[in-house]
Amino acid sequence: MIKTVLSSDYKFPGQKGIYKGKVRDVYNIDDKYLLMIVSDRISAFDVVLPKGIPYKGQVLNQIASKFLDATSDIIPNWKIASPDPNVTFGHKCEPYPVEMIVRAYLTGSSWRTYKSGARKICGITIPEGMKEHQKFDEPIITPTTKAEQGKHDEDISADEIIKSGLIPEDEYRLLEKYTMEVFRKGTEIAEKHGLILVDTKYEFGKKDGRIYLIDEINTPDSSRYFYSEGYQERFDKGLPQKQLSKEFVREWLMANNFQGRTGEKVPEMTDSFVNEVSERYIELYESITGEKFIRADITDVVSRIESNCNKFLKSF
Repeated sequence: MIKTVLSSDYKFPGQKGIYKGKVRDVYNIDDKYLLMIVSDRISAFDVVLPKGIPYKGQVLNQIASKFLDATSDIIPNWKIASPDPNVTFGHKCEPYPVEMIVRAYLTGSSWRTYKSGARKICGITIPEGMKEHQKFDEPIITPTTKAEQGKHDEDISADEIIKSGLIPEDEYRLLEKYTMEVFRKGTEIAEKHGLILVDTKYEFGKKDGRIYLIDEINTPDSSRYFYSEGYQERFDKGLPQKQLSKEFVREWLMANNFQGRTGEKVPEMTDSFVNEVSERYIELYESITGEKFIRADITDVVSRIESNCNKFLKSF
């Protein structure tokens, strides 16, 4: 029987605490480092769905690891090592209180906002007459505040961030610069493999006065990808884009009358749907990296992670 990582409760050497997010279990090691275990949980509309997705954690962790390595010449990042297919070990940074969302196309939540009649997103004016999935002349940054667990992130403009003192202006402008440079690199890599990096989010933190890129980057949980082939034809005909992201999960939920609102019930996740989601995640890994996905042994994935992490920490 295929097993997934839905939760963890390890006791590691030097462990000072644990934070459990929607998808990741993050262990504080000696108040200096973080051991991030990427589970197979999946969330949508800020709700963690009841079933895990086989190999999802491995896919997310290994894509993020590759992109962190590929962008380390642009900005230092938190990663030190990956002791297990589902795990990254790195520097503990003080995170900035906003997420930097960059969008190259009008799609997803930005399209839903635009369709409702709004012509400004996070203080940025969006031209009249745009269509769903249309490319912006230049990518835009639409930051959000980082909400407490169980609450929705809130859109915020650059002016509001600076005027409120949430982030000093010089540091915020530097975050904008890093965001665009990392996004350009991700776009170039995607193009080489026949994909379009549509939008994504980046998070940053500070340690010893230095800015680091933290958390995951350019994964299907934090990003949206279209296939380049057929994009223009589909756009011209007003057809849905063939995409690799979590948006199809959101669309499935909406089609089954769930958007995370009070009183709504999560629809049943059948085995066939769970397997379809798993295969979509693996497809993205192979598409974006150009490499065959090597499925790790998940016979006893929880014990495997514990063993690999303990071995690494004792030798670190």
